[in-house]
Amino acid sequence: MLARIQRLMVAAWLALLVLWLALDSGHSSAWALAGAMLLFGHAAFLLMEFGLAWRHNRLDPAPAASVGAMLRAWLHEARVAPRVFAWQQPFRARALADHLPMASARRGFVFIHGFVGNRGLWNPWLVELTARGDVFCAIDMEPLLGSIDAYAPLIDAAVRRVHACTGMPPVLVCHSMGGLAARAWMQACSSEHLVHRVVTLGTPHHGTWLSRFGQSVNGRQMRQGSRWLAQLAQQEPASRRALFICYYANCDNIVFPASSAAWPGADNRFLHGVSHVAMVFDLRVRREVLALVQDRG
Repeated sequence: MLARIQRLMVAAWLALLVLWLALDSGHSSAWALAGAMLLFGHAAFLLMEFGLAWRHNRLDPAPAASVGAMLRAWLHEARVAPRVFAWQQPFRARALADHLPMASARRGFVFIHGFVGNRGLWNPWLVELTARGDVFCAIDMEPLLGSIDAYAPLIDAAVRRVHACTGMPPVLVCHSMGGLAARAWMQACSSEHLVHRVVTLGTPHHGTWLSRFGQSVNGRQMRQGSRWLAQLAQQEPASRRALFICYYANCDNIVFPASSAAWPGADNRFLHGVSHVAMVFDLRVRREVLALVQDRG
């Protein structure tokens, strides 16, 4: 469903751009401004997010980012976001099939996207894993705006499919809300024995300030101090956190304050100058995560 919605949005944007070009008189400053907003409106919106993140990170215990670092992260996110939301997710979500050969000798991966995402987010990872011959499954979490708890059966099925191929617990790689979905699945299914490690990239383990504007069920669940987050944390055994590797960043424009994406008791890894979607494309992150299949523990 998300891919169809985003394809329609891209088509509407292109139609408006063509209309603007066709009707442009070349003399109106207001018309020129309208064209600039069509081309760079997403960058202006992102700049507002980065400004809010910089403001709310000032009192956070994570190392603060300079204004220059924030601006560089903004420019990078402004380049990456259209690649994800206007290409990979709407048009390339099914470009790479899950790779599930039986009797693989190396543990596999399960990829879990975040809010308003689909499996197309992970395409650069899937290309590399396909070339390496690794086992993986990347899921689509729907309904888009439903409860995070509803995604547990989808995750459970994917984990069991990968486990059946390798005989080993897989590594779960989760972006943003996907990390909360993994936690909800582990709680619902008591499934620690099915997991080798859970990697979260910019997951709002403690909620995010920005989610106060979210009105969907899962958006409200990700608010700071939400009842859903509190109940999940109360139900989880402290030992579960040792399974988690949590990447968090001081230029995350969606999950802030920055330490909201760290989880006490987990292996928390700080990223300087990396933004929210760009975290998925960070080569250091990918290198460290893909190396986890070599663990034999």
